[in-house]
Amino acid sequence: MRTPLSTAVAAPTGCGGPAVKELTLSLDFLSGPVRETAHRGDDDLLSAGLGLAGLRGAPSIFTDAAAPTPAELRRRAIQSAWKGIADLGPLGRYGELYGSTASVPGREYQAFARIPGAQSPHRVLAQMPDSFDAATRCLLVTAASGTRGIYGSIAVAGAWGLTHGCAVVHTDKAGGSGYFDTRSATGVALDGTRAQAGEADLEFLPENFAADAGIAIKHAHSGDNPEADWGRHLLQAAQFGLAMLDRAFPQQAPFTPQNTRLIAVGLSNGGGAVLQAAGLDKAGWLAGVVAIEPNVYAPQGTAARQLYDYASEAALLMPCALSDARFDTTALARLPGNNIAAWNSRAATLHSAGIVHASDARAQADEALQRLHAGGWTDAALAAATCVTAFGMWRALGVTYASTYMRSAVGLMPGGFRFEALDAAGKPRAPTPAERAAWWSDAAGIAPGNGIFITEPPSGEHAGDAVWHGVNGLRELWTGNSDAAQGLHDSVGATQARLPREDLPIFIVHGAADGLVPAAFSSDAYVAWLRANARDATYWCLPHVQHFDAFLGWQGFGDNYVPMLPYAYAALDRMFARVTAGTRIDPNLVPVPAPRGPGALDFVHLDLPPSRRAD
Repeated sequence: MRTPLSTAVAAPTGCGGPAVKELTLSLDFLSGPVRETAHRGDDDLLSAGLGLAGLRGAPSIFTDAAAPTPAELRRRAIQSAWKGIADLGPLGRYGELYGSTASVPGREYQAFARIPGAQSPHRVLAQMPDSFDAATRCLLVTAASGTRGIYGSIAVAGAWGLTHGCAVVHTDKAGGSGYFDTRSATGVALDGTRAQAGEADLEFLPENFAADAGIAIKHAHSGDNPEADWGRHLLQAAQFGLAMLDRAFPQQAPFTPQNTRLIAVGLSNGGGAVLQAAGLDKAGWLAGVVAIEPNVYAPQGTAARQLYDYASEAALLMPCALSDARFDTTALARLPGNNIAAWNSRAATLHSAGIVHASDARAQADEALQRLHAGGWTDAALAAATCVTAFGMWRALGVTYASTYMRSAVGLMPGGFRFEALDAAGKPRAPTPAERAAWWSDAAGIAPGNGIFITEPPSGEHAGDAVWHGVNGLRELWTGNSDAAQGLHDSVGATQARLPREDLPIFIVHGAADGLVPAAFSSDAYVAWLRANARDATYWCLPHVQHFDAFLGWQGFGDNYVPMLPYAYAALDRMFARVTAGTRIDPNLVPVPAPRGPGALDFVHLDLPPSRRAD
């Protein structure tokens, strides 16, 4: 579909006045119509009318569980995105010490877009508040965290931008929860409802699939390498956002990179996306970049490690290493079902496979731990990684990313992995209509979760360690020299960041205790690489901050940490002042947070200036 947009752009002349010329901004990358919806009254842009109490409450209601309306799906998708990112519990004091869920009326414009050569689209969504500040003309450009859907950055970019009079444009960067069910041949339409293949444009439609191939997830099964294109997804979203500003506010058009301040901001994978975009933005569209806990891969020759590398290592070694006695009092390290006995099974398996050589469990744990230390893991990162390990997230990442990098079709994932709904006996079954209907709003874009499980063929070896065969195979795709391993490495190499232009302001915030995307492997290495190449960034590496604000409500876990979002908003405050007023960002004013303890969060724990308190 070709959707040209003509805009008038002022060009300077030598006679003291601007001449006007026509510039056509093509929207050829849209693969379908733009859906416009209004959100006012009891349905706003930021919380879909739920407010703080509703966001932290029970899942919003579907009148018909098997056929929710687009409005019901949107409300629950926004609620799920907030719950997945922010600490909304009473001890976290969101909206009181920092942040906002104020009602923001306005309009949304949503479409499917496509990178040239890509088999599958990505979603773009522009949010236009009625309170848009015409004098400042600010557009926040953001990408979803993790593999989340289109609202996956609402608690970051939306909460700051919409309440500051900025428009916000989102991309799901070709991830998201538009799952395709091969048994019913249904996927997700633009409005979030489920539709039959061939009856509507779908968020994801596999090219070829067997009727019993299970559940297809775009990140794993698109046939693309979307991570290599995250920066292009973001820049397409920026172009879409400018075009939708013209549509929403025609009296103020044209909106261009020259007269509108574009600030890119993202968290986790979204942070990696904005740094990838920074390396592609040679035309100078972006006025500033804010990356929070970015999953960014600096070029080889630095201390960088790519996510698949350290995630596959962690899946193999951490269940053994974290059984070391020094983690006995670490929150979540001794969860029922993930206790010391279960993790000792991995120690025995590693020993029998010749990966660790010590003969008793205590020494095996120490040996695995020393291996992780040698690879760059700190004790602070390992302590926070207990939650990632206890819930099997390393395996989930390895399964999904291996399939992505090898461009595996649904039903043909490496190692025989599949995504399936299971019956009580653990056998694959058809998902129910209610399960399918809720995927788009409730799921995080990666299995397991929401009734979807990861399955693999039984191996018959190491019976006490049921997932060993699979995680060992995933690790061998990184350490081995097979054709499959070489193909995976080639795909990983395409995800490396490029150098940004010299004059681009960049602000990076990372938790020193991040156990999912350790700073040593990502931000530390990226900033060192920038500085070695005559670039720079403001960098806050914060003690007592880990990756998951949403986990801080768990008993015992939040005692040791403070949330990341206050620092994300503080970084946006400073970047906004930099690009709108030229205010210098002082690199020496780095907060020094302190653990919250068992009580409620207080401002003193955050070490932010009083002006950063919530209104």
